[in-house]
Amino acid sequence: MKPRILILPTSSSPGGNGLRPRGEAAGDRPRPRAARRIRLLLADDHPVVRRGISSCLERCASLEVVGEAADGQEALRKARELKPDVLLTDIDMPHLTGLDVTETLRKEMPNLKVLMLSAHTQTELVLRCVKAGANGYVLKQASPEEFVQAIETVSAGQPFFSPELARAALHKMVQGNAEGPDSSDLTAREQEVLTQIAEGLCNKEIGCRLNIGTRTVETHRERLMRKLNIHSIAGLTRFAVAKGLITVPGVIAA
Repeated sequence: MKPRILILPTSSSPGGNGLRPRGEAAGDRPRPRAARRIRLLLADDHPVVRRGISSCLERCASLEVVGEAADGQEALRKARELKPDVLLTDIDMPHLTGLDVTETLRKEMPNLKVLMLSAHTQTELVLRCVKAGANGYVLKQASPEEFVQAIETVSAGQPFFSPELARAALHKMVQGNAEGPDSSDLTAREQEVLTQIAEGLCNKEIGCRLNIGTRTVETHRERLMRKLNIHSIAGLTRFAVAKGLITVPGVIAA
């Protein structure tokens, strides 16, 4: 009678049985997913400025410059085509200004974050950008680190303004707001909606954050404007800052 030969399982393979689970091949094990990079569209009519900013940002692993534009019309076209997360745009550009581009894109692409770029430091210009729907304002003379911080901040849904501009703008915004309606006149939900509006979010984004419908957000917005007698986003933002409902990172409003 021939002896039977037993083949014992090896312990070096998964499960100690020397076999792979059915359907699993070598290299099929799930790998950690890389963090998504922020997709940036850069618009400026000076090639040297675009080249310099792109050179600074290409060293940052969290950012990706997906396109460049040399004027306002090209910025509009490429924003519609590329659908970036953030548009970094100069204010003074041929054909359409950065303000015109911002106002148009805020209506068409409410999820797009807009960061204004300029060498100008006038407070009035900063406030005009806020009114147009910009999420932030960074100076061309900013450091590479500040550029990265500005882009990452607005991409996360928070406002960003170069500190020296923010101090002057906030001081002007809160002047004359010591009297008038108080935030205690608002319901808790109205204060939540007001805070989100002041942070630059559109009705749809606010609804998603607060888990309410877009129509409900619109109703709260109308009630806020009626209660406070304020009829612009810039005015609501000014009120929110004056009452301490929102602050710009790193800047003291008082």
